[in-house]
Amino acid sequence: MKLLYIKRETKTEKRYSFKMGELITKVTYIKSYFMGLPIRTIHKYRETYYGEVKNCDDCVLFI
Repeated sequence: MKLLYIKRETKTEKRYSFKMGELITKVTYIKSYFMGLPIRTIHKYRETYYGEVKNCDDCVLFI
């Protein structure tokens, strides 16, 4: 078993953008793990309908 490793995981989330309103998008998280426990999120991004990759800072999590 590795002690330190990086894992990529994709989830479907509801997000809210001021220009587009509410949207459901796939968000990819890149996390670092130590002995199977997540330490921190290195990066998170989402892919648009047109294939662009955008940072998740411009959208607000919609609950």
